[in-house]
Amino acid sequence: VPIIAKIERPEAVKNLAAIAEAYDGIMVARGDLGIELPIDEVPVIQKNIIRHCNRIGKPVITATQMLDSMISNPRPTRAEVTDVANAIIDGTDATMLSGETAVGQFPVEAVRIMDAVAKRIEKSLDFKTICSDRMEYSTSDVTEAIGEAAAKLACDINVAAIITCTFGGTTARLVSKYRPEVRIIAAASNEETARRLTLSWGVTPVYVEMAKDTDGLIRNAVEASVDAKLVKKGDTVLVIAGVPVGVPGNTSLIRVLKVE
Repeated sequence: VPIIAKIERPEAVKNLAAIAEAYDGIMVARGDLGIELPIDEVPVIQKNIIRHCNRIGKPVITATQMLDSMISNPRPTRAEVTDVANAIIDGTDATMLSGETAVGQFPVEAVRIMDAVAKRIEKSLDFKTICSDRMEYSTSDVTEAIGEAAAKLACDINVAAIITCTFGGTTARLVSKYRPEVRIIAAASNEETARRLTLSWGVTPVYVEMAKDTDGLIRNAVEASVDAKLVKKGDTVLVIAGVPVGVPGNTSLIRVLKVE
């Protein structure tokens, strides 16, 4: 069962590296951190947690009081909008609403505003620089090397999307780590994996039938992406897959192809 670790105590901050390695994702619980630690330390801790998760390719959620005034008001404060924006600039995979949608008077408006802020901020980001900077923290792991190479290729050539054929979701998450400027389509043959990948930055999951061989799986992945209107005929895409199919951790292939 995937588990998200909620970082809310000084001991958790101190042992962040071990916790991030052991769990499937991290939540920055700023409200509790502000009670357990001096309030002026929370922004720095938030940035450090996000930075560490970005380096190792673990999803990170920034939560608590992001648009808190919208519990009772139809518009957020400028400070709250800036708070959401800064979390996105820092590299968070997800921003989270709680009281705003659980008990607030304007839940739909809160979601709409957070979505609008996220889209606007991401339009302003220099993804090529972000991608280049994160390559300084790559490892010798083969799957990560494939993910890094795919992200770099996407920066260097004109492709419409990166399609990752994934069983457990690791490859898609590692590509997401590098923040390529194109859509990451996770073609998952496991429905549970597809649902989990919605948390990772830039990843759009699609479910595909498992094939007997790699060529068949790639064909299924491209067809599913076209059916979902994520790519169209004539687009050039990068496809990442493994040989043999269906074995987690065996990603070993990058292919550039034109959608037909």
